[in-house]
Amino acid sequence: MNRHERRIAARKSQTAPNRAGGGTPAGLHAAGLGHLQAGRHLDARVCCERALALDAGHADTLQLMGLLSLQAKQYDAAIEWVGRANQADPKTDYLAGLGSALQQQGLHEEALKAFDKAVQIRPDDAELWTQLANAFVALQRPDPAILSYEHALRLNPRYWYAVYNYAVLLLQSMRFEEALINLNLCDELQPNHAATLNYRGKALHDLSRYEEALSDSKQAQTLDPTNADICTVVGKCLQKLGRHAEALNSFDRALDLQPNFVTALTDKAFTLGEVQRFDEALVLYRLVKSIDPENALADFNVGLIQLLNGDLEAGWRGYDARWKLSFLSSTANYPKLPQPLWRGEENIEGKTILVYADEGQGDTIQFVRYAPMLAALGARVILLPQESLYPLLSGLPGVSQCLPNREGGLPAFDVHCPVTSLPLAFRTTLETISAPASYLPTPAQDRRQVWEDRLGPHDRLRVGLVCSGNPKHRNDHNRSIPLRSLTQILDIDATFVSLQKDPRSGDKEMLIERTGIVDLTVHLTDFMETAALISCLDLVISVDTSVAHLAGALGCPTWILLPHTPDWRWLLDREDSPWYPTVRLFRQTETRDYASVLDRVETELRMLVTA
Repeated sequence: MNRHERRIAARKSQTAPNRAGGGTPAGLHAAGLGHLQAGRHLDARVCCERALALDAGHADTLQLMGLLSLQAKQYDAAIEWVGRANQADPKTDYLAGLGSALQQQGLHEEALKAFDKAVQIRPDDAELWTQLANAFVALQRPDPAILSYEHALRLNPRYWYAVYNYAVLLLQSMRFEEALINLNLCDELQPNHAATLNYRGKALHDLSRYEEALSDSKQAQTLDPTNADICTVVGKCLQKLGRHAEALNSFDRALDLQPNFVTALTDKAFTLGEVQRFDEALVLYRLVKSIDPENALADFNVGLIQLLNGDLEAGWRGYDARWKLSFLSSTANYPKLPQPLWRGEENIEGKTILVYADEGQGDTIQFVRYAPMLAALGARVILLPQESLYPLLSGLPGVSQCLPNREGGLPAFDVHCPVTSLPLAFRTTLETISAPASYLPTPAQDRRQVWEDRLGPHDRLRVGLVCSGNPKHRNDHNRSIPLRSLTQILDIDATFVSLQKDPRSGDKEMLIERTGIVDLTVHLTDFMETAALISCLDLVISVDTSVAHLAGALGCPTWILLPHTPDWRWLLDREDSPWYPTVRLFRQTETRDYASVLDRVETELRMLVTA
């Protein structure tokens, strides 16, 4: 046999399966599959076309056409062919398989289309809805992902894989209570699963339930001792519980397992900052930036250290990195506005500026002092504070218009600035802080008189008390204290007045027991009423809350109880505040307890009463 005859024989042998399949769709499909496996895509497509000419709904051939389209990177065609296969035989998982293949190639949009088509054909399939949800997650579209997981769980409430992924997404979306409920179900369905316990530890940590979080995280660590992420969660819980040396050891263990683990480096640096080992913390933040140059959390935390140490000029720049951190309230709450952001560089004379409250009520009170300075630059100032602050700030000097909320829309303006960015815009340093004794509107005399009448004779020193702030604040465990902690000063011959809105359960019991504490907080309907009451007092003793800022901004003598490493605005190693001339600061020592703080407060208060 010569070379020409051998080639003819070879071609005949290659086409033998085609003839063997004969005129049946199944045979032609088998021949086409053989061609595909041998890399002869054109021959495979010819077999498919012949099979579909005989049976247009032959599911296996439709699916094979989809695979051929996938190989040719014709993704929409692949989805169409495989969708037809699924419609011809709804019991198959052709579309799910195609979606998974597309995901593995990083083609998430195309995978989403495949899974979306799949759930249209089989809408009662919980697994398909879960795969659709996973596709949304891959595309960073959490809202439709959550809805898809919820649909899957309505179909099968105990489908562990869906519950687990749903819980993780809820946790990432900062819906901690809901995440915890679903993680509890995961633990019930599949006990002793290390990842579930780790995520439940994270959820409990974010709910400020640190002892429970530590227990879960340590259990996860026992099950998976070489997991660096679990070590880091253990460290975060220990840090929140004030067990800083143990926390640092846990972070070191994580870094032994994964040397350039950015999360562990960042958390260790933060803990070093908490124990005021700032130089070591800054070294770690520099290391984080060398590994991840775009890491905004490192910039933000460095800014906080600089502010705390009085380097305001550099600190404001780092603090501005908060806009890149989605978990912070300022980022979540600030609207997307088409007008330009004012950073202090543009001349605003004759322009209208919108000043928008972006963080807590205390921050707004502290930084509205800049409104008259904006007006002095020739700007017309529109202020949009928190709704609870509107009655108080509507008469603020320098403000042309104060808005109670956004319900009626925003008036016309030229530029905008978050209220907590005003210090950066004005390039504020310690020496240039504007600190008048009082800069808030004085409460009306008739309101003050109502409170005078409620308080009765002013025959003793009147002392306002605040022992706790917002329980959701990330540092609440350090700054709030039980009302019972103040027992030692309550025996002093003074009139003590509660300024505590929404007291915690133990504090409510204390207020009932100690009838000597005047509690008129039912009448504190807004900050204007609180300001009117404070104007009738001689002194306010408060932990670091919005009421402390209010008292300081009103020029009322105010004693603030601070943790060892306080919020940046109170600086370090000083008893006064450059922001509020009438404020005195009472700080924890390295013992990190409030007993010694309250001993000093008691001594000073007795001297004041005697005087």
